[in-house]
Amino acid sequence: MPTKHLNKQEFIDEIFDYQNSEEWKYKGKLPAVIDFYAEWCGPCKSVAPTLEQLSDEYDNKVEIYKIDTDKEPELSELFGIQSIPTFLFIPVEGAPMIQRGALPKNAFKQVINDRLLKEVASEDTQAT
Repeated sequence: MPTKHLNKQEFIDEIFDYQNSEEWKYKGKLPAVIDFYAEWCGPCKSVAPTLEQLSDEYDNKVEIYKIDTDKEPELSELFGIQSIPTFLFIPVEGAPMIQRGALPKNAFKQVINDRLLKEVASEDTQAT
Protein backbone atom coordinates (compact mmCIF):
# COMPACT_ATOMS: atom_id res chain seq x y z
CA MET A 1 0.00 0.00 0.00
CA PRO A 2 1.57 3.34 -0.97
CA THR A 3 2.12 6.12 1.52
CA LYS A 4 -0.72 8.64 1.68
CA HIS A 5 -0.20 12.38 1.24
CA LEU A 6 -2.15 14.53 3.68
CA ASN A 7 -3.31 18.11 3.39
CA LYS A 8 -4.52 20.21 6.32
CA GLN A 9 -8.16 19.14 6.11
CA GLU A 10 -7.27 15.44 5.80
CA PHE A 11 -4.99 15.79 8.82
CA ILE A 12 -7.86 17.31 10.80
CA ASP A 13 -10.29 14.61 9.63
CA GLU A 14 -8.00 11.57 9.99
CA ILE A 15 -5.31 12.42 12.55
CA PHE A 16 -6.10 15.23 15.01
CA ASP A 17 -8.54 18.15 15.01
CA TYR A 18 -6.19 20.75 16.48
CA GLN A 19 -8.62 23.55 15.63
CA ASN A 20 -11.19 22.29 18.15
CA SER A 21 -8.99 20.65 20.78
CA GLU A 22 -5.75 21.58 22.51
CA GLU A 23 -5.30 18.11 24.01
CA TRP A 24 -3.86 15.51 21.64
CA LYS A 25 -6.40 12.85 20.64
CA TYR A 26 -5.45 10.64 17.71
CA LYS A 27 -8.43 9.75 15.51
CA GLY A 28 -6.89 6.76 13.75
CA LYS A 29 -7.50 3.08 14.43
CA LEU A 30 -3.94 2.03 13.52
CA PRO A 31 -0.63 3.52 14.71
CA ALA A 32 0.87 5.96 12.21
CA VAL A 33 4.09 7.49 10.96
CA ILE A 34 3.98 10.94 9.36
CA ASP A 35 6.88 12.08 7.19
CA PHE A 36 7.25 15.87 7.08
CA TYR A 37 9.17 16.46 3.85
CA ALA A 38 9.68 18.76 0.85
CA GLU A 39 10.13 17.93 -2.83
CA TRP A 40 13.50 19.73 -2.98
CA CYS A 41 14.95 17.94 0.09
CA GLY A 42 17.69 15.42 -0.77
CA PRO A 43 17.52 13.43 2.50
CA CYS A 44 13.71 13.33 2.16
CA LYS A 45 14.06 11.81 -1.30
CA SER A 46 16.56 9.25 -0.05
CA VAL A 47 14.21 7.98 2.68
CA ALA A 48 11.07 7.90 0.47
CA PRO A 49 11.69 4.39 -0.95
CA THR A 50 12.16 3.06 2.59
CA LEU A 51 8.80 4.51 3.62
CA GLU A 52 7.14 2.87 0.62
CA GLN A 53 8.69 -0.49 1.60
CA LEU A 54 7.55 -0.06 5.20
CA SER A 55 4.06 0.84 4.00
CA ASP A 56 3.92 -2.52 2.21
CA GLU A 57 5.50 -4.48 5.08
CA TYR A 58 3.18 -3.00 7.72
CA ASP A 59 0.03 -2.92 5.57
CA ASN A 60 -3.07 -3.06 7.81
CA LYS A 61 -0.83 -2.60 10.89
CA VAL A 62 0.60 0.94 10.56
CA GLU A 63 -0.50 3.90 8.44
CA ILE A 64 2.30 5.85 6.77
CA TYR A 65 1.55 9.42 5.73
CA LYS A 66 3.48 12.27 4.11
CA ILE A 67 3.00 16.01 4.61
CA ASP A 68 4.71 18.46 2.26
CA THR A 69 5.99 21.24 4.53
CA ASP A 70 5.98 23.76 1.66
CA LYS A 71 2.29 23.13 0.95
CA GLU A 72 1.20 22.77 4.59
CA PRO A 73 3.19 25.31 6.66
CA GLU A 74 0.49 25.44 9.35
CA LEU A 75 0.93 21.72 10.10
CA SER A 76 4.71 22.15 10.20
CA GLU A 77 4.31 25.00 12.67
CA LEU A 78 1.90 22.97 14.80
CA PHE A 79 4.65 20.42 15.47
CA GLY A 80 7.57 22.85 15.48
CA ILE A 81 9.13 21.33 12.36
CA GLN A 82 12.33 23.25 11.71
CA SER A 83 14.31 20.71 9.73
CA ILE A 84 13.31 17.99 7.33
CA PRO A 85 12.82 15.18 7.13
CA THR A 86 11.10 14.96 10.50
CA PHE A 87 8.98 11.98 11.47
CA LEU A 88 6.03 11.87 13.80
CA PHE A 89 5.42 8.41 15.29
CA ILE A 90 1.84 8.17 16.56
CA PRO A 91 0.69 5.34 18.83
CA VAL A 92 -3.02 4.58 18.96
CA GLU A 93 -3.04 5.75 22.59
CA GLY A 94 -0.71 8.35 24.08
CA ALA A 95 1.41 11.19 22.82
CA PRO A 96 3.24 11.17 19.48
CA MET A 97 7.03 11.02 19.31
CA ILE A 98 9.16 13.18 17.00
CA GLN A 99 12.39 12.07 15.34
CA ARG A 100 14.42 14.41 13.15
CA GLY A 101 16.64 13.37 10.28
CA ALA A 102 16.73 10.62 7.69
CA LEU A 103 16.57 7.27 9.44
CA PRO A 104 17.76 3.90 8.16
CA LYS A 105 15.11 1.23 7.65
CA ASN A 106 16.15 -0.73 10.75
CA ALA A 107 15.63 2.35 12.93
CA PHE A 108 12.11 2.83 11.57
CA LYS A 109 11.34 -0.83 12.17
CA GLN A 110 12.67 -0.66 15.72
CA VAL A 111 10.47 2.32 16.63
CA ILE A 112 7.44 0.81 14.88
CA ASN A 113 7.86 -2.59 16.54
CA ASP A 114 8.94 -1.38 19.99
CA ARG A 115 6.82 1.76 20.37
CA LEU A 116 3.84 1.56 18.04
CA LEU A 117 3.01 -2.13 17.65
CA LYS A 118 4.11 -3.23 21.12
CA GLU A 119 1.31 -1.14 22.61
CA VAL A 120 -1.23 -2.69 20.25
CA ALA A 121 0.02 -6.20 21.07
CA SER A 122 -0.17 -5.58 24.82
CA GLU A 123 -3.75 -4.27 24.43
CA ASP A 124 -4.68 -7.42 22.48
CA THR A 125 -3.15 -9.60 25.21
CA GLN A 126 -5.10 -7.78 27.93
CA ALA A 127 -8.35 -8.20 25.99
CA THR A 128 -8.06 -11.99 25.90
